[in-house]
Amino acid sequence: MPDNKSSYSFLGPKASSSNITNLRKRCKKVVMERLNSKLYLQNCYIMQENERLRKKAQLLNQENQALLSELKQKLSKANSGSKSNGGPNSIPDLNLCSTSGPNGSKQ
Repeated sequence: MPDNKSSYSFLGPKASSSNITNLRKRCKKVVMERLNSKLYLQNCYIMQENERLRKKAQLLNQENQALLSELKQKLSKANSGSKSNGGPNSIPDLNLCSTSGPNGSKQ
């Protein structure tokens, strides 16, 4: 049984401080590598989500442009009809030639 004055650690009775320091460095390196891998995967997931959202935004922009064009056409027709029918105070009917469904999607 070793006496209380000898150096004893989980590495054994002859563990030196340089061995302990080297072990700590290796453990720290492993922890940092794991953290780096975890952050890399998170970054990959974020980039995938960004790409998915970018495509969705593109589609929404295209839909908005189509709806804006449709609205301009309806207003143009309403304005040309109001000149002959009711004058400048008539309210345009935006439901003329409607091609949109109730949720705004094309039918």
